[in-house]
Order: sequence, then C-alpha cells, then structure tokens
Amino acid sequence: MAHSAINVLFTGNNFSRILQGLWTSVWIAGVSLIIGLILGTLLGILRTLPNKIMRFILRLYLEFFRIVPTIVLLFLFYYILPRTFHINWPASWMAVLAFSLWVAAEFSDIVRGALESVPLVQKESGLALGLSRMQLLRYVLLPQAVQLELPATINLATRVIKTTSLLMMISIMDVIAIGQQIIEANNQKYPTAVFWIYGLIFFLYFIIDYPLSKWSKRLAAKQNR
Repeated sequence: MAHSAINVLFTGNNFSRILQGLWTSVWIAGVSLIIGLILGTLLGILRTLPNKIMRFILRLYLEFFRIVPTIVLLFLFYYILPRTFHINWPASWMAVLAFSLWVAAEFSDIVRGALESVPLVQKESGLALGLSRMQLLRYVLLPQAVQLELPATINLATRVIKTTSLLMMISIMDVIAIGQQIIEANNQKYPTAVFWIYGLIFFLYFIIDYPLSKWSKRLAAKQNR
C-alpha cells in the first residue's frame, strides 16, 4: 500500500496539474521580479541622493516591507486593498503587486549598497573627465554596481520563488494548493500519498532554486578573491 501510493502522482492528470501549479508559482515570481527589480533600481538610485526627506521616506518604505510578514502583505493586498480602493483584479495579479513592491523595497537597499560601494576614486575620475551626474551614474556607477549586486539579487530571486508557497493562502491554485487537493482527494485510498506529493513539490522547488543558489555563491566567491 505504501509503495503503491506513488501511483497517485500519475493517476489521471495529477502530474500535469502539479506542473501547471508550479508554472503559476514561477510566472508570478518572474513577473514580480522583473517589475520589482526595475522599480527597486530607481528607488535605490534615489536613496543615494542627498535629499534627507526622500531618503527617510524610502527607508520607511523598506522597513515596512521588511517588518510585515509576507503572509500579512498578501492578505492586505488581496482582502483589504480591493475593498478599500474598489480594485477588481484577479488574485494572481494582486499577488504580483504585493511581491513586486516587496522586491522593490529589498532591491532598493541592494542597489544603494552597491552604488555606495563603488570606489570614490571612480566617481572623482568620472567627474574630472567632465561627466554629468547622470552620465556618471549611467557609464561608471551602474555598470560596476550591477556586478557587485548580482549575488544578492540572485539570493533575492530564490527567496521570492520559495515564498510563492504562500499563494494558496489567497486562493491561488499554485503548486502547493494543487498538491493539497490531490492529497485530500486520495487520502482514503493512499494515506501515504502526502509523502510522494510533497516530495515531488520539494524536488521541483529544489531544481529551480539550487542552481540559482550555487550561481550566487560562485559569483560571491569570485568577488572576494
């Protein structure tokens, strides 16, 4: 009986449903990262400006998304904001909005740190050559900052992918939600199916996140040489 429980993975369209749920998790994470990285880059640049008020506001924005648990953010964007502002978006796009703003907050701090880590002599040399502040940012600071921030950016991507496991809490049919449905539907016949279902889900997350984690460590090791 225990051994036959693996059959639940391949009964009907269970396996394809799990892959479909994984795709839901991946595309939400991917779109959120694209939007969040673009917005986070702009916010990170603004955080390097000498305007103390703007830097204070952006710091509060960052701390808000760091302090508030992600599940609370999802509930806020799914249940409270639509009723307050009469937003009629699908749950998946509300999740994208929540994740994007979270990524933007985290990435803004990565960008700020990378820009401030560029050696002062590079900045002074650029200004001495007659570059404007915008040209200095575009041709000197950002290219070097991208290399410095890449390992942290990859780590952030893995965190976002793993955090999509919370999507089932706002009724999104992600890989966890579909896996739970399959387990409940087969619980009587295959009590040990939970092991195989969650084992497969673990493996799917692992093959996505592990290469990213190894890439990040390799890049960080090169930078420390």
